[in-house]
Amino acid sequence: MHKPEVGELKVRRSDRLIDMTRYLLERPHTLVPLTFFAERYDSAKSSISEDLTILKRTFQARGTGLLETIPGAAGGTRFLPYILKEEANQVVETLINQMSSNTRYLPGGYVYMSDLLGNPATLRQIGRIFATQYLNQDVDAVMTIATKGVPIAQSVADFLNVPFVIVRHDTEITEGSTVNVNYVSGSSTRIEKMSLSKRSLKPDSNVLIVDDYMRGGGTIGGMMSMVDEFDANLIGVGVVAESTAPGGRAVKDYTSLMRVDAENDTVISKPGNYLEKIFN
Repeated sequence: MHKPEVGELKVRRSDRLIDMTRYLLERPHTLVPLTFFAERYDSAKSSISEDLTILKRTFQARGTGLLETIPGAAGGTRFLPYILKEEANQVVETLINQMSSNTRYLPGGYVYMSDLLGNPATLRQIGRIFATQYLNQDVDAVMTIATKGVPIAQSVADFLNVPFVIVRHDTEITEGSTVNVNYVSGSSTRIEKMSLSKRSLKPDSNVLIVDDYMRGGGTIGGMMSMVDEFDANLIGVGVVAESTAPGGRAVKDYTSLMRVDAENDTVISKPGNYLEKIFN
C-alpha cells in the first residue's frame, strides 16, 4: 500500500485558515498571489478564494485589519492592519491612566516613560494606531532618533512592513559616511548635531517620523531637515506624547496620542490630537 508523501494529502480548511492567518499577519502590506496559497496547500484557487473571504469577514468584524483582494493575473491578496477608533481610545485611556502618576515626575519638567515604551504589548498597540493613519499611503521608511524612539519606530515599521532608520546624536564608525544636520534643541535652545548614514535613505523616499516625546519640537525639526538633505519626502510626524507648556513649537503638523506635562512635582496627562488626525 502506497504511503502518502509529505504534501500529497490536501490540507483541511481549518488548518489552511490557521496557517494563512499566520502567514498574512506576519507579512502586512505584502501582495501574496493566490497561486502561492494554492500550491502551498495543494488546493484549488476557488477553495483559496473561499478561505480568503472567511478571513476578510473575520478580520473586519474583529477590527484586525483589511484583507484586500487585487484581481487579475498579477493580483492576489494583501493584509492591511488597522485599529478601530473604540480600541484606540481604550489604548490611549490606559496610557493616560498609567502616565497620570506623580511618581513619573523627573527634575527639569521631564516624565518617566521608559517602562511603557519597553512593554511589547503597549508598543504593538502604539504601532497599530500610527500604522492606521498611513494605511493607504506609500511609506518607504520610518525615521526616529536614538534612543527612546527606536522601539516605537520598530513597532510602526513592523505594521507597515518597511525599514526603520535611526538618526544619532553622535557619528559612529560602523555607520560609514554620514549626513550631518545642526538643529536647535527645543528644550535647551542649544545648537546640537544629528547624523544619519548616507546608505539609510534613497532619494524620493517617503518618510514617516516618529518619536516618544515632543516639547519644543527642535529634535523633530532636525529630523525633518534630515529628510530634506536626502531629497526625500516627509509623509507625516507622530509622537506618543507632547508637552503643552507655553512657548513656540518648530513643528506644526503632527499626530500625538497624549498631552503630558510635568510641573511642581505633578504629572498631568490628557488625550492628544490623534482622534481628529486619524479617525476624523
